[in-house]
Amino acid sequence: MYDFRLKVFQRVAWNLSFTKAAQELQISQPAVTKHIRELESIYNTRLFDRVGNKIALTAAGIILLKHCDTILSEYSKLNYKMHQLNNKEVGQIHIGASLTIAQYILPVFLAQFCQEYPDISLDLQMHNTLEIENMLHAQKIDIGLIEGPSRKPYLKYSPFLKDEIVAIVRNTARWGDSPFPLSKIKELPLILREHTSGTTQFIEENLQKYGIKYSSLNVLMHMGSTEGIKSFLRHSDCVGLLSIYSVSKELMNGEFRIIDFQDFTIEREFCFVQNQGDNSEINQLFINFINKKSSEQYGHSYIGK
Repeated sequence: MYDFRLKVFQRVAWNLSFTKAAQELQISQPAVTKHIRELESIYNTRLFDRVGNKIALTAAGIILLKHCDTILSEYSKLNYKMHQLNNKEVGQIHIGASLTIAQYILPVFLAQFCQEYPDISLDLQMHNTLEIENMLHAQKIDIGLIEGPSRKPYLKYSPFLKDEIVAIVRNTARWGDSPFPLSKIKELPLILREHTSGTTQFIEENLQKYGIKYSSLNVLMHMGSTEGIKSFLRHSDCVGLLSIYSVSKELMNGEFRIIDFQDFTIEREFCFVQNQGDNSEINQLFINFINKKSSEQYGHSYIGK
C-alpha cells in the first residue's frame, strides 16, 4: 500500500500550506508537520523552505513532488484494477467543473453515479475554465468539465452537451415582443456574470463576430453569481445573458421569458477536459456515465424554449 506521507507531502506542496493540507486531509496540522519531518529524515534533506510567512518547495521537494504525483496516480489505477478482479468498482475521482455545469448540470448525475457506484468517492470543486485547466495540468484534479472556449495543446477536450446562452427578463418586463434586431442589444440594460466568467467571455467573442464591441453594451452590473443575477432580474426590467440550463425552471413556470434577436444565437458546447494520454479506467467510467445520462436527459440537444 502507498505511503500516506506521500499524500500529505503532495497536498502541502500543492497548497504551499500546512493548514490547507490538514483541512483537505481532515487531519491535524501537527500530524501534517510530523509526516513531512519523517520524509525529510528519510531523505536527509529539507523539502520546504520558509520565505517569510510562506513556504516554498526546495529543489529536493520539486523532485519528490514530480515522482509523488506519478506514484499516487499509478496507485489509484492499481487499486481500481485489483478491485475489478472481484467485480467491484472502487476508487476516488477528483472533479473540477465551471459554475454553470457544477450548479445546474452535474448534481443530478453525480447523485445517480454515487447510487450506481457506491464505492467510488467523488470530490467536486468549482472554478473557472483557466483554473480547471491549470489544476489538471498540475494533477490536482482528474477530470475537468468546462464551459469556456479554450484549447491547450497538452489537454484533451471532449464535448458532451450543447448549451445556449439566452437573454432573459422577468415575465412582466416592459420590453415588447421579440425578435429584435441585434443592434437593440446595445440599448438594453444588461446584468452579466463577472469579466473572467467563461459565459461572459463567450458572449463577448460572439458579439464581436457581428461587429458589436463589448464596450458598446449598456452593462449595468457584473455579478459573480448566476443565482444573484436571477434574483436581481426578479425585481428589475434588466436583461440577463445566461445559460439556458440555469433558467430552465423559471422559463417553464413562466417567471422568466426569453428575448430573441434576429439571426443571432449564442451556442456553445460543454466539454470534458483531461490531460493528454490519460488512460485511467475509472476516469473513463465516469465520462461514459455522464455522457450516457446527459444523452438520456437532454438528447445532446438544447432545452426547448
